[in-house]
Amino acid sequence: MEKKITIAIDGFSSTGKSTVARRLAKELGYVYVDTGAMYRAVTLYMMRKVFVSEGNFDEEAIIRHLPFINLKFVFNEDKGYGEIYLNDENVEEEIRYMEVSKHVSRVSALPKVRKMLVDQQQEMGKDKGVVMDGRDIGTVVFPDAELKIFMTASTEQRAKRRYDELMGRGDDISYEEVLKNVKDRDFMDSTREDSPLRKADDAIEFDNSTLELEEQFDKVLKIVKDKIAEVNS
Repeated sequence: MEKKITIAIDGFSSTGKSTVARRLAKELGYVYVDTGAMYRAVTLYMMRKVFVSEGNFDEEAIIRHLPFINLKFVFNEDKGYGEIYLNDENVEEEIRYMEVSKHVSRVSALPKVRKMLVDQQQEMGKDKGVVMDGRDIGTVVFPDAELKIFMTASTEQRAKRRYDELMGRGDDISYEEVLKNVKDRDFMDSTREDSPLRKADDAIEFDNSTLELEEQFDKVLKIVKDKIAEVNS
């Protein structure tokens, strides 16, 4: 029987990590875990409670309410992947809104939030055969993952992809606002004290600035298949 591996995909926002990871999991028959969706769902909960807003960030209240949050992924057969549920409510679409994007990095920087979610993520991937994407998968969640990929792209290209995605969904937003959000998130993710975004020493850097979706997927799939063959040789 072929040995399964753990695939950790980290990188900056809007590099297409989730899209590639989701397709990889489907291709390999692996479990896919979108850790970014987990942090977004926590952020959405806190925004609904008004602990997090444009002019307010109530850290004590956020920590106090963590025990009331239940997260799970429920497989959607039509879409072919698991959608995030917050306290039994499907919030897959709502967590993608720009308002959530504005606050998620700050909520994610809280050590107790990270501890809670990292524990859950490690439990989800304990049996291997998992593709997990996020900011600290290869450095914190699964530092011993057999394959680590660090995805990157130019700031402008990532902002354009995000802008096109939001416009396609009907959001009323400017490219400049999206670009600022991408830059702000890069700074917060890279400079936070707890588990800052960085490339693991043994990760393969993958710049997809000039690659179309199919091309980048094919290249990543080859990297993955080569690693699986190596592990099973």
